[in-house]
Amino acid sequence: MKICGTTSVGDALLAVAAGADAIGVVLASPSPRSVTPDLAREIFAAVPPFVTTVAVTSTDRAEDLAAIFFSRPDAVQVAGDLAVPRDAGVRVIRMLSPGDPLRDDCDAVIVDGSHGTGQAFDPEYARRCVASSPVPVILAGGLAPRNVDDAIRAVRPYAVDVCSGVEAAPGVKDERLVRAFVKICRTMDP
Repeated sequence: MKICGTTSVGDALLAVAAGADAIGVVLASPSPRSVTPDLAREIFAAVPPFVTTVAVTSTDRAEDLAAIFFSRPDAVQVAGDLAVPRDAGVRVIRMLSPGDPLRDDCDAVIVDGSHGTGQAFDPEYARRCVASSPVPVILAGGLAPRNVDDAIRAVRPYAVDVCSGVEAAPGVKDERLVRAFVKICRTMDP
């Protein structure tokens, strides 16, 4: 599972200590969680090597990619048709919203119509994606400790992603919620 919208080294290390598989940092986005490439690089440098770092962006401008790659992520999560060069040395996760066609020009897709705003995911669309996708499907949108177990049972995604559902305030993670979310996800593993 990915803890997304991380805005500090402390919150990244909290998520790692709780057992997160991935840390997401928002860049080149109007989100209140968006950080500078320098801060993203600092956060990613603090994350141990067996935890995946993901640069999350809503930009559609290819010229923003250089700053995103400067942060040295393991993967980039992009919206729309933003072309990520094959030689960039990162895995690509494409965001899908309800109604979007499935993609195979990436390493995984993330089903999230809310784009970090906490709106609940569309269960029918998410199930169709999981059933038909040629790449792994990550589920996001409105997830929190109170509902992630039901979401996993209903959709059976490859992984889940949480942002606002584990926050005390936008961009500030709540340790109790992060630990609860990770614990529930771990108990759902087959």
